[in-house]
Amino acid sequence: MAAPPRRPLLTLLAGLLVVASLATLAEAIYEDQVGLADWHQKYIGKVKQAVYHSQKSGRRRVVVLTEENVIASLDLRSGDIFWRHVIDKNDLLDQLSLSLGKYVLTLSSGGTILRAWNLPDGQMIWETNLQTSTASNPQLHVMFRLDDGFMLYQALMDQFHGKRSFLLMGIARSSKLALYHLSAKTGEVLKDIQESLPGELSGEIVLGSDDVLVALNKARSSLFLIKFNSGRISYNKVHVSDLVQDLSGTFKLQSLSNGVIALQTPSTVSLLKLKDTDGLEVVQRFDQPAALSDALTIAEKDQAFAVVRHVGSQIEFIVKFTSDVSSEIIREKVNIDQHRGNVEKVFLNSYIRTDKSHGFRALVVMEDHSLLLIQQGKVVWSREDGLASIVDVTTSELPVEKDGVSVADVEHNLFEWLKGHMLKLKGTLMLANADEVAAIQALRLKSSEKNKMTRDHNGFRKLLIVLTKAGKVIALHTGDGRIIWSNLLPSLRASRFGVMPSALRIYQWQVPHHSVMRENPSVLVVGKSGAESSAPGVFSILDSYSGEELNAMKLDHSVVQIIPLTLKDLSEQRLHLIVDSNSNAHLYPKSPDALDVFLHEMPNLYFYSVDILANVIRGYSLQKSCDIEGDEYCFSTKELWSIIFPSDSERIAISETRKMNEVVHTQAKTIGDHDVMYKYLSKNLVFVATVSPKAAGDIGSALPEEASLVAYLIDAVTGRILHRVTHHGAQGPIHAVLSENWVVYHYFNLRAHRFEMAVIEIYDQSRADNKDVMKLILGKHNLSAPITSYAGPEVVVKSQSYFFTHSVKAMAVTQTAKGITSKQLLIGTISDQVLALDKRYLDPRRSANPTQQEKEEGIIPLTDSLPIIPQSFVTHSHQVEALRGIVSIPAKLESTTLVFTYGVDLFYTQLAPSRTYDSLTDEFSYALLLITIAVLVAAIIVTWIWSKKKELRDKWR
Repeated sequence: MAAPPRRPLLTLLAGLLVVASLATLAEAIYEDQVGLADWHQKYIGKVKQAVYHSQKSGRRRVVVLTEENVIASLDLRSGDIFWRHVIDKNDLLDQLSLSLGKYVLTLSSGGTILRAWNLPDGQMIWETNLQTSTASNPQLHVMFRLDDGFMLYQALMDQFHGKRSFLLMGIARSSKLALYHLSAKTGEVLKDIQESLPGELSGEIVLGSDDVLVALNKARSSLFLIKFNSGRISYNKVHVSDLVQDLSGTFKLQSLSNGVIALQTPSTVSLLKLKDTDGLEVVQRFDQPAALSDALTIAEKDQAFAVVRHVGSQIEFIVKFTSDVSSEIIREKVNIDQHRGNVEKVFLNSYIRTDKSHGFRALVVMEDHSLLLIQQGKVVWSREDGLASIVDVTTSELPVEKDGVSVADVEHNLFEWLKGHMLKLKGTLMLANADEVAAIQALRLKSSEKNKMTRDHNGFRKLLIVLTKAGKVIALHTGDGRIIWSNLLPSLRASRFGVMPSALRIYQWQVPHHSVMRENPSVLVVGKSGAESSAPGVFSILDSYSGEELNAMKLDHSVVQIIPLTLKDLSEQRLHLIVDSNSNAHLYPKSPDALDVFLHEMPNLYFYSVDILANVIRGYSLQKSCDIEGDEYCFSTKELWSIIFPSDSERIAISETRKMNEVVHTQAKTIGDHDVMYKYLSKNLVFVATVSPKAAGDIGSALPEEASLVAYLIDAVTGRILHRVTHHGAQGPIHAVLSENWVVYHYFNLRAHRFEMAVIEIYDQSRADNKDVMKLILGKHNLSAPITSYAGPEVVVKSQSYFFTHSVKAMAVTQTAKGITSKQLLIGTISDQVLALDKRYLDPRRSANPTQQEKEEGIIPLTDSLPIIPQSFVTHSHQVEALRGIVSIPAKLESTTLVFTYGVDLFYTQLAPSRTYDSLTDEFSYALLLITIAVLVAAIIVTWIWSKKKELRDKWR
């Protein structure tokens, strides 16, 4: 009897293979198209000027100009960005205005560049250079003669409306007032008057009325009322103390037209009105911090202005007419987030209600740089534009997920799991309809669990804790970039006219082990209470999970250098050294336990400082004594060495060192011929680059013969120069990154007219004897010998340089948990994108014709330039406008690193430099795998039964 055919079994196995291949293909398409692991957020920065464009039909918008040098058009209904342009910092935007209802005019570079933009789409129409002999104030104040009166204009392009003459007023040498009567037709000076004032002016002048100017004297104690009458100048002096009795601190003036002037202090606002021409009188005073808008024309002869002030936990929105300051059109109270600080600027706008009356809305700029639109007693929308000015970043782990769950939850989750995988199976077999495909995508987003507020086993879910220029700390979830908490630190808040504290850095302060301690992790924010180097420092410690300020202190010393240490006390608080302007080092936290740990390790602690102005690098050790009596946490420093660069030939451009938390997997590097090279892995290695003085400017500021760049590798303990190389005809800007035993730096080659990237690798030749296997067996190797900088290591250096296509804004290197994964350079290009470049392309041992052994090692053949692979752009098609920094954060999964890029925009993604060799993807279909295994097991059982039956039949023959 013939054996039965095997076709059904083969067909079944082939089908299973097809299903598995389709599953892999579908997963790859999904990951490539959707990109669940990254997010991109767009911002504009702190608004300093806004112009409304409200029309009866079409989109209502507001055009803004910001401190981040951004011009943008925002949707007035939602706050979304219609369009925006980020202008280079060398071309600072000064003023903004609208023209003819369809053009946006911008004045920049100190009033020398005028541009016109198309209002609907933001396209630039034209640009012109305005020739000026000297740097001038970009605002032009012109007194126009209108029916024997005066009016103050600030728009550069205003026409004279056919008037025959106009007046121009100016101040010379802060004490002389000049008045020029000019012909509007020819510009001829018809008459000029110069009048000396009894005292110097501060330069702050506002228009009090049609023919009266109000000027503040240099001592800021008196106001001059300057009147123009028939070409004559007269003035009257009013003491500020006679108007406001308890005035304290600095103040500024603001004109509201119709003879109304606002006198603003950090805590009060006083409304003043001209009393004939002889003086001023106070008509109303607000005792809370407040901000005033400019006057807005409502009727032919009347204008309105807004006052926004804090009242308890709310802000109050008040609108008044300048003709009757005592009355109010609107008074509304609005609830806002208390972590936004005081109101700094207000831009008022009006609209016509259905009953034909005037309604008002206000664009409000808060102290934390956020932007709000207030209308009808509520916040219509808000923008967190403080994130456009991040100064530092750190991370925090999320809480551990708590054990214990109800049976109902288990049953529900099991049902959802089965339902989801059945849908995915239908999608894999291409049997799903459109609704099911949408459900599959929704389930993928939900099942990715990237937005949960607990840590995951791969270490992908974290908190990005950022410090902004405004002194606000914001925690972002890596899953989708949403804000978890924010806190505007009181210690870093400044009055609007007083001394401005500055936020410096943010560090991890306490990182407790979750299995031992129940405390939440915390972060440390360090700042200064002023701009001077001697200004006292400011400390603030915040809970990483809630943002609550746990402790704040104003230090009794300055902050010149912050040195985070690798040491921890018993409570897992990390030790920090703060070096002040007197070269004393202060230990924090100030606890006996921290002091004991520090004193035990102090003989092995060294640090260095780079003084760019003095062109010198110094190395220090710590001494037990300090000049401050009774402070056992203060330590004096001893200068051990210094390197003074000759200022006539070299200027320090940049210095870099290794990241404190960098993990190196192995010291040895095996090359193609099975030889071993040992990396020089001293954490005291410092890279310093200098340029010739003439090459310190922009590209092209020096001839190739005048330009040079010198790169140094210096030991920070002894000051020994381990390596020095000179690049003739090269200049900055220089960007560098130092990792393990190598440094990569980027510069411009004037001779080749191209950018270059150079690499230096340094190896420890003193450990070369460890290659002897017998010494390893007999224990005579020196791998366990302590490394000391005073031993004078024998080093071998390998270097190479390559052409690189792009200019660079920032550089970083990928960091992984164990340091096993191959390194990639993260390069922020001039196009505001991030390129991931494999470190193998920057191997100094590359040659044009590598040997077979070198090919087996993976060395890439030498080319004169580094490749730019479009698929290697981490940011894909996105741009991180005004890119400033790139941060690489290790995940628990060794193959993956988390990359955060910030500028005016934010971008986050996950990167696997050597691909995900140690895990399955989040979208791997476990259900399909189980079904496949079950079918294979069933097939094996069926085949075994069939084989037994066949064997039995064969025996009966």
